[in-house]
Formats: sequence, structure tokens, C-alpha cells
Amino acid sequence: MSFCCLRPIPAIPGRWVDQAYGGPEPRSNVIEMAGEPAITPRFRPRSPIFINKDSVACRRRAKGSFSRPTRQGALQARVPHGDQRTVTFFKPFRRAAIAAAAAAVMLPTGLAAQGPTAMVASPSPTSQELARVSLWGNYLAARHAGLQRDIGSAAAYYRAALRVDPKNNELLERAFLSIVADGEVDEAVKLAERLVQVDPSHRIARLVLGVRSLKQKQYQTAKAHFARSVRGPIADLTATLLTAWTLQGAGDVKGAVDGIDRLAGPDWYAIFKDLHAGLIFDLANNKKEAGKRLERANKLDQGALRAVEAYGRWASRNTGKAEALKIFESFNKVLPNHPLIAKEMEDLKAGESLPVLITTPQAGAAEVLYGLGASLGRQGGEDLAMIYLQLALYLAPQQPLALLSLADLYEQLKKPDLAIKVYERVPPASPLRRNSEIQLAINLDSLDRTDEARAHLDKLIAQRPTDVEAIIALGNILRGRKMFAQCAEVYGRGIATIAKPEKPNWLIFYFRGICYERSKQWANAEADLKKALELFPDQPHVLNYLGYSWVDQGINLDEGMAMIRRAVDQRPDDGYIVDSLGWAYFRIAKYDEAVRYLERAVELKPEDPTINDHLGDAYWRVGRALEARFQWAHARDLKPEPDDLLKIEEKLKSGLSEDLSSSAQADRAKKPGGG
Repeated sequence: MSFCCLRPIPAIPGRWVDQAYGGPEPRSNVIEMAGEPAITPRFRPRSPIFINKDSVACRRRAKGSFSRPTRQGALQARVPHGDQRTVTFFKPFRRAAIAAAAAAVMLPTGLAAQGPTAMVASPSPTSQELARVSLWGNYLAARHAGLQRDIGSAAAYYRAALRVDPKNNELLERAFLSIVADGEVDEAVKLAERLVQVDPSHRIARLVLGVRSLKQKQYQTAKAHFARSVRGPIADLTATLLTAWTLQGAGDVKGAVDGIDRLAGPDWYAIFKDLHAGLIFDLANNKKEAGKRLERANKLDQGALRAVEAYGRWASRNTGKAEALKIFESFNKVLPNHPLIAKEMEDLKAGESLPVLITTPQAGAAEVLYGLGASLGRQGGEDLAMIYLQLALYLAPQQPLALLSLADLYEQLKKPDLAIKVYERVPPASPLRRNSEIQLAINLDSLDRTDEARAHLDKLIAQRPTDVEAIIALGNILRGRKMFAQCAEVYGRGIATIAKPEKPNWLIFYFRGICYERSKQWANAEADLKKALELFPDQPHVLNYLGYSWVDQGINLDEGMAMIRRAVDQRPDDGYIVDSLGWAYFRIAKYDEAVRYLERAVELKPEDPTINDHLGDAYWRVGRALEARFQWAHARDLKPEPDDLLKIEEKLKSGLSEDLSSSAQADRAKKPGGG
């Protein structure tokens, strides 16, 4: 979890990202640079609990086994520190239905590809390698690198192609976009200057030129560039807020805030407008107006990290320590122990007042770009998010939230090697540094460098033995690697540090319960799962896991089925939980009901081999043999676990024999604790 930027705040680094900013939800496959974006939105809600398939979905494999953790298993194991609520920077922004809002860029075909396919970025080609490749070879290599989300290589190949054909405007644009997404902003500026000669209204080129001018304190020039970068909800908001910080730098505070106030747009604009107007007033020492705006921003969303920080800091200097602590404590109820808030509360209790959140116009502009970039990245607009975050870091190279957001984006694109490099840039003095170290270890594991990951976490735990978040991260890695006895022991060390378990602690009991169940210690597993439900009644994942386990063993059938139904009621679109209900019906020989739910599960998770296999079994039991064989063949082609593959191939050859189906066994009651 990255304690910072924009993701829910799972107790490990990535979690401190979400609560900083929310955002629009469109994912664009093709994002146009000029005019309104031509996008095909795909909405992808992000759960605050990023757990691998074994644990979150609690989905059971045939014969009572579970799904194999993905190679990314540990990386996905994001553990929320508080309850499961997602804490974001601006919920109104995220809720808005603004498909066109992800305004932006057509990164060289592949930067906008449908999904990342490579885990590790290839080393960028050397100049000697590039010199041996033709124009078309470099172009095609750049396109391929883009499809692999290898931005550094894409930029190198486009550069080489552009050197051969410098008057090719399409190559110019593609090279520019790749280079700025790769963080080489000074080089991108030179291409942007050429690009606006061809297309004076090129939005990203104007944005880059404006940011460069603002960094150099050339405020009038920056303002002129931003004025030509508008068109669309995100672009309008970006340009308005950046222009406001430009005017603040030029000493025109009134003009800056008036410009923000004149901007009309969707409801989700409000918190951005109030926050940045308040920050501008605060920097100008206009205490009364700053307090008014920051209070309004905080009231719009009391779970918005940056609004809370800004208002709490203002209060510490203007209304007193008690009021500031009250603001921070309200946030602490939503998201306990956020490192930044914890540090600010510690400073207040030590008698210190807190400085303004933003100290320069450049930092203010970086805040704009970070906030919008983080929101876009979490909600699926990775292409524009990458550019915004790189520009934010160009203005404020050590901004920890922007760094964590960028690292989080690399994780999202399945580039853990790049994420590690960014986590290493988080300043040692930052309250978020330790969390970046935890997330770094999780990324090491996703690169199959598990021994290094474990050693890294062991060192962190040795430094702070009561750090539950580091302990959970280590347990998640072991669980993802199917080292179930060991992960149960590690989670136990974390539980031992908790004097009085409370609702936020349900997850560690749940995780340990999974490890006990998988290591055939059912009595211990059942106790932990019940404890998790005691701490968080009706938690759907726990209901699903415990309920299915009972049904699978043929015990507590009525209560187990009721639990799974309650889980489905809460998560009707979770394919794994719906699969559990369908497979539970199969296990008790209610095959028509099994077909109904398993068909729904396959609709929700068509790529999952186990769910397809389950549906094939159900079809066979209701006499739909042809459809059963089709589903088994499909499951076989989806690369199931080796053991499952053997069973599927046998069913394709001979059908589902009685001994392969466990339905009869489900009617045989087992003694409690039998696993």
C-alpha cells in the first residue's frame, strides 16, 4: 500500500494513495489529443481491499480446493488499515458520470492499449541498437513497446524514428507523448515547441509548455499556454487551476480566485475549486478567506486527505490546537493512523503549529497535477494520469504523494520494476517512507524475488516489531506463495500485538483463518473466521468463506447457505462469490439452482477456468452434456491449475462420474472441525 496518494489506504503502502483524491472513472482505449476525447469508457471500481484471489474472493476450487494465487498475488494483497470503506480525496469527482472527462492523449498506440501484458520493462535500446534499425523498424518497435506498456523503450524508438524523418508530424506527436510520459520533461518541451507550430491548440503540448514556464516563474507566458490547453471537463479544470496558481505567483491573488470562481462545470468541481482557492488565500496570508474556503472543502468530504490536511493546518495557526486536533481526529475515525495525519497530530501535541500546506506557486501547480493525475490513474485513465504525475514531479521532484501515485500507477500497469524505482525516491524523512518500503517489498515478490522481499520485510519488522502493516505484508507474500503454515504463524505475530481487537482488525483474523484452513487446521480456521465476523458482522468475504467451508464439509448446511446468500446479496456482481453460491448448490445436489448461479458467475468472470469448469459440471448433472463439454473445453483452454487440468481432460473424455462429483458427499454430515 502506498500510504499516500490515491488509493484506499490499505495498511501497507498502496493504501495511502486513494484517500488523497478521488476521480473520474473512465478508462480510455484511444484518447485523442485534439478536440474532445474519443474514448470507450470501461468502469473499474477499485476495492479498498486488494487481496489475491485466494483470499478476497474466497473462491473455492472443485473438490474443495482454492484458486491458485496469481503471480501478482502478494502485490494485490492490499490490506486496509481501517474498515473496508474507501477513503478518497474527492468522492464527488469519482461519482460523476463523465465519460468524456478523461480528456486527453493518444499515447502511441499501446500506451493506451487494452491491458498490460509484460511484467518487467525491457532495458531501453542502446544508441548502437537503434542505429541498426530502419525507420519502419523503429516505428514498429515503438508500437510494440507501447503495447507492452514499456514507455521507456517506446520513447527511445520514436526518438530514433523521428531523427530519420524529422518532418513527420505523426512521429513528432508520438515521440512527444512517449517522452513526457517517460518523465523526460525538458526533452519533451523541445518537441512541444515544434508541435505547437504544427497544431497551435495541441492541449498536452500547451500544458507541458505552460508547466515549464511556470517552473521558471515566467508567469505571463505560462498563463498564455494554459489558456490554449482547454477543451473538456478535465482540461478546463486543469487549465483554470494552473492559471490560478500562475496568477498567484504573479501577485494577483484576487484574479486567481476570481478565475476559479468563474469556472462552471460538474458538481465534482466544487471541492477542487474550494481547496485550491483556500490554498491560494492561505499562501497569501488572507486568513479569513482561506479558512472559509478550506472549511467548505473539508465539509464537502471529510474523508478527503488533502482537504483535511489543509484545513487542519490552517486551524492550527488560526483557531488553535484543539480545533486542529478535532479536524484530524474526525478523519482518523474514517481512516485510522494515516502516517501524514499521525505526524501532524504528533507535532500539534508537541506544541508546534503547522505551516501552510502549499508554500510556492510551483508546489500549488504540482498539487493540481498530482490530484487530478492520481484520480485519473486509479479510475482507469492511465495515459493522461502518467503525464500529469510526471509533470507534477517535474515541478516538485520529492512530492511523496505524487511519487506514491506514480508507483501505484506502475503497479496497475504491471510494471513492478518501475514501481520499485519510484518507491526508492520517496524522501527518507517523509512519514510515508516506511510504507513505501513495505510496498517495495511487495513489488519485489511480484518479480519472483521473494527471498529479497522477505528479507526486506524481516528487516523492517526487526526495526519495529509491533508494525502490524509490515507483518501483514509478509503474511500476504507467504500466503500468495501457498506457504500456509508459515503465513498463519506470521499473522499470529501480528495478532499478538493487538491488545484489544477492534473492527479494523477483522482482516488479519480472516487472513490467518484462510491460512489455517489451507494448512488443514480447521478448528483454528473456524475460530478465526468467526472472530472476523464478530469484529465485522456481515462482512461478505468472511460470510462467503466460512459459509462455503461449512457447506463443503457437509456441516451447518442451512446456516452456511444463508451466509453465502447474504454475501451474494451484498456483492451480486462479484463473480467469485456468486460462483461460491452456485457451487454450494451443486454440492447439495440442487443442480438447477447451481446452473442458475454458475451461469451468472461465468457472465461476471468469463476468463476464470474454475468457474467455467463448475458450470460444465452443473450442466452435466442436469443432462446438458453438449454444453457441459463446451464449458470444460473452455476451462481447459483458460490454463487451469495442473491438477485441475487433469480432471478436466478426464471429464472431456469420459464425462462426470459420480466419484468426481462431490455432491453426494455434501449430504454426509461431518463432525465440526473436520477439514
